[in-house]
Amino acid sequence: MITSTPSKRTEGQETKYRRLIEDAARHAVSLAFDKIAADQDGWQRVLERGDEVKEAIAEIVVAKTRELSVTNQFADEEVKSSYGYLSGYTKPKSITGQTNRLRELLPGIGYADEVIAAHPLTPGAEGHVAIPRWEKIAPTYGEAVEKVFALLKKTRDGKFVNYREGELGAKYLRQSSHAAKMWQKIGDEQKGNDILVVQAQFGINHRGRSIRRVREVMPGFEFGLGAFAIGIMLLTHPERLQHRDDLWIDCAGDEYSPDAGGDFSHAPFFDFYVGQLEFNASWVDDPSEDCGSASAFLPQ
Repeated sequence: MITSTPSKRTEGQETKYRRLIEDAARHAVSLAFDKIAADQDGWQRVLERGDEVKEAIAEIVVAKTRELSVTNQFADEEVKSSYGYLSGYTKPKSITGQTNRLRELLPGIGYADEVIAAHPLTPGAEGHVAIPRWEKIAPTYGEAVEKVFALLKKTRDGKFVNYREGELGAKYLRQSSHAAKMWQKIGDEQKGNDILVVQAQFGINHRGRSIRRVREVMPGFEFGLGAFAIGIMLLTHPERLQHRDDLWIDCAGDEYSPDAGGDFSHAPFFDFYVGQLEFNASWVDDPSEDCGSASAFLPQ
């Protein structure tokens, strides 16, 4: 097992971690006051055994910090892969070209801050991509995905199959909490723009890894893309996924519940089979040599 040592912490990380624990302590106090119906004698007994409370909190904090800091969880969920981009895609097109295409496909969609595309790339990113805010497309995430799928079917002359048709509502499909937070951050930083400009890679960085392994190894400034963003990228880069031996694309930024029962143990993916683009969902713990998760990066 690979573990970090104190010497590998930066001063900034220590400061942020202390603030995190302080915020967590304040949150815990508020919850305790709201949820524990003890009288004055009861609270006094708690205070008299304060050392036990502190020790219990410390154990929980250490255990969760250790769990989240480990980077080799699910290390056995990786397989060797030689799959790549075979259909002509090499890197994202110009942001101007992408946004112009989106306005053709989505009448009424606004503009992007295209200056962002001149910023240096974070290591691992292939280039900048243009992704509309899904809220500008439909009232819910699932409905926005369905509209993108309708465009994929149209632009690919009907050669697109959604094997989860009718099963894209909130009980089935949702963004992961991490991905949603990252999109919120990007959206806040690009206020006033319908189209967001983000750095991304189309799957090759994580080929051969299960989705939960990808989620484990991604650094804090990287996050998985979901069905909506990847669908948009396929619309602006139609040369991607045009061959059976193209690298298929996992949607690590989404979570999927196959029976709408609350168990979001699956995630969506796009593949290309029998001459057509396909969409489906599978287990997050299943690595495949022909799949790789697409992801985006915050600027560093």
